[in-house]
Amino acid sequence: MDFTFTEEQQAAVEAARAVFSGVVPDAVPSPALVPGAVADDIDRSLWAGLAAGDLLSLTLSPEHGGAGLDLVALCLVLRESGKVLARVPLLETCAVAMALQRYGGQELAAELLPGVGRGELVLTVGANGRTGHDPAELAVTARLDGSGDEAGRDRIGGDGIGGDRAEEAWVLDGVQSAVPWAQAADWIAVPAHTTEGRTVLALVRRGHEGVTIAEQVSTSGELFGEVRLDAVRIGRRELIEADGAWEWLQALLTTGTCALALGLGEAVLAMTSEYTGKREQFGFPVATFQSVAVQTADRYIDLRAMEVTLWQAAWRIATGGGGTLPVAGDVAVAKIWASDGVRRVVQTAQHLHGGFGADTDYPLHRFHAWAKQIELSLGPAAAHEEALGDLLAAHSLD
Repeated sequence: MDFTFTEEQQAAVEAARAVFSGVVPDAVPSPALVPGAVADDIDRSLWAGLAAGDLLSLTLSPEHGGAGLDLVALCLVLRESGKVLARVPLLETCAVAMALQRYGGQELAAELLPGVGRGELVLTVGANGRTGHDPAELAVTARLDGSGDEAGRDRIGGDGIGGDRAEEAWVLDGVQSAVPWAQAADWIAVPAHTTEGRTVLALVRRGHEGVTIAEQVSTSGELFGEVRLDAVRIGRRELIEADGAWEWLQALLTTGTCALALGLGEAVLAMTSEYTGKREQFGFPVATFQSVAVQTADRYIDLRAMEVTLWQAAWRIATGGGGTLPVAGDVAVAKIWASDGVRRVVQTAQHLHGGFGADTDYPLHRFHAWAKQIELSLGPAAAHEEALGDLLAAHSLD
């Protein structure tokens, strides 16, 4: 296997490090010190820096002002983002933009994507459904206006008496909870199911009539939103009906979350190594004690497993490479390692730091809160183990 990254991908990493170098984890608002949400908005100055560094347009095609790179490049940037707890919807915006570019209509893509690359538009997505435990696409219904079912398509649109199909209106009803930075987003991608049982992906303006957002606070202290859609009418161009669009976007989000977990875990292990190398007991650095060395070595193994499973999933999504199982299997394996691995890394760090791990003047507690949020985002390890089991049962490994 060749794990070497391309020159373009390595250049993206260098650009990301330059932008994120100004972010100090000590300055990231702490959920332990602030009641409620830690802030009302994303880090706009950092968002502008990402745009200036051409990192928001990284995966956009040259047609839309981008570099035309793939998910692997985005995950490399997300890894750097996780190391500093960057308070920006980089994953959500880029993933939705990639889905729109791949599956959406040319008109809407041409309208939105250049603005995304310039940092003028923020995108997010409702991927948690009503409760976080049920499929997100089942939390919202989509129907053609006045039809009650999709059989009304020919009556409302079509080439005959109904007029232009582009004028068809779809009506959305339902709730998506824990939508990241919903209050800061300009557009929200909402998966929904039709009466025929198909899954579609709707792009809805935050201020659209019928859209209300209730404040929710994440484990990391960030302001999320419960997005309620009450008879929200959108045009056909704002609806992505292509088969597999939502599943592909969901795979992007899950894989990107694994990249965030990897970056956070690497930063925490480096922090732990530095602390245990300086902290002395009985005249020796505690890092030289066998029990400490064994624990940090185990966490290093976790990080390497998180890394290899991440790149396997990202590579298959980016290239369409084949495998014994569908790509969903590789994504599930990556998320299992990311969820369990990042939890073990921060728990070991807390243990080896002793009292410093709980000191709010020390940044570790911030990483712990973010790690818990990432661990549970888009399903904990147990949920993905169940999904992997279903895939193994349905596909022969011969």
